[in-house]
Amino acid sequence: MASSVISSSPFLCKSSQPKKDLGFPSFPKSSQISVHRCQKRSISRKIVSVMAPQRSSSTTGSVKTGMTMTEKILAKAAEKSHVVPGDNIWVNVDVLMTHDVCGPGAFGIFKREFGEKAKVWDPEKIVVIPDHYIFTTDKRANRNVDIMREHCREQNIKYFYDITDLGDFRANPDYKGVCHVALAQEGHCRPGEVLLGTDSHTCTAGAFGQFATGIGNTDAGFVLGTGKILLKVPPTMRFILDGEMPSYLQAKDLILQIIGEISVAGATYKTMEFSGTTIESLTMEERMTLCNMVVEAGGKNGVIPPDATTFNYVENRTSVPFEPVYSDGNASFVADYRFDVSKLEPVVAKPHSPDNRALARECKDVKIDRVYIGSCTGGKTEDFMAAAKLFHAAGKQVKVPTFLVPATQKVWMDVYALPVPGAGGKTCAQIFEEAGCDTPTSPSCGACLGGPADTYARLNEPQVCVSTTNRNFPGRMGHKEGQIYLASPYTAAASALTGHVTDPREFLQ
Repeated sequence: MASSVISSSPFLCKSSQPKKDLGFPSFPKSSQISVHRCQKRSISRKIVSVMAPQRSSSTTGSVKTGMTMTEKILAKAAEKSHVVPGDNIWVNVDVLMTHDVCGPGAFGIFKREFGEKAKVWDPEKIVVIPDHYIFTTDKRANRNVDIMREHCREQNIKYFYDITDLGDFRANPDYKGVCHVALAQEGHCRPGEVLLGTDSHTCTAGAFGQFATGIGNTDAGFVLGTGKILLKVPPTMRFILDGEMPSYLQAKDLILQIIGEISVAGATYKTMEFSGTTIESLTMEERMTLCNMVVEAGGKNGVIPPDATTFNYVENRTSVPFEPVYSDGNASFVADYRFDVSKLEPVVAKPHSPDNRALARECKDVKIDRVYIGSCTGGKTEDFMAAAKLFHAAGKQVKVPTFLVPATQKVWMDVYALPVPGAGGKTCAQIFEEAGCDTPTSPSCGACLGGPADTYARLNEPQVCVSTTNRNFPGRMGHKEGQIYLASPYTAAASALTGHVTDPREFLQ
């Protein structure tokens, strides 16, 4: 595997000090930003490059020394012209998200500290998404959703994606599913903004060029009352991924490669900024996968420079104006990592840590009991499209139970409605049925984090599972002796067909 300390590696080159010339386009010394006045279905052509060099005056004012993307976003939100890593600043929050697991606690702290009759700072900037423990008979889990409903009605929260009929999720038009995917689909993710959530994978939204990170219930309770949070500005690590993406690789392979390189503590309280020609070629959903797992490396947030791909996605989902920002050419990075993606191979994270990286082909003797495709990491439309593509190419049936958990209602509908390219008009659902997979279930977080005993596809026995989720710690998906191999949808689908951990190139080449 690539080593971060061997500069001659064909995969990666790492420097602990920022270099003046890293092959990036030049930047102006003073950041220039234009405001996007977005209209739904209206695609702006003002900014089309990842590192746009020409922009109008920045709202952060004249910059004496360069700042990174994250520093600029936080400076603007703190109403300061300049910040540096280590600064403690009060930040104005654009969006606060919470869900059924943490929401009751966050609102409870808000009422305790601000008063039983207190009102939230802005009912239109709070997004409440039930998604974790939904389709269960566990009374305490059900009560969490009821408590959230009571708070949202009392506070007149505009964006509460409720569910009341647990028997048929389709009978609940407001219900969405996994919060991190729903946030993007519903237009709550916008470049240049500050998005906080009571979930560690809130960092997913950094794919849209915004500062997004998870916070605890106490901080969330304070934000509910004030719209502000005290943050320490994190230093930024830069990951430059260049080269043509091989047809058998996915963003999940890239982030597992990176985490394996720097370890689960390698980015502790740091920003992970991703750029390079490979990043520019990724779809929004693949960029979301990449940023989703920065927290598994200890990262405070992940971020990707917004470009035409970003703007097209966002402008089709919201008319709220936004201000994209980009790192200055003379910005300071605490470390630079370079990857030649064209030379990478499919990887997995073996039990029991996301940084326990291994090539998929090196694990071919590992017998598995099941496969799980779902979660905020690997349950998006393109994830299921990828799995279906491999199943169709193989023309075989799975040898182990294969569970499919779409992240949201929108993803579930796509699974049944969108034709898979190159499959003669067949949908994912049709291909999954032919391959002998389980029927796609109700959208939610499912068994990604275990949940109540009756959670669909939960590991209730000490089995071996290949999963497209994000964590493989003991007990993460249920049984404490379960063994979880984290993998891309391609690798998960290939493994389902053989009953062993399998390199997807066996079926894609």
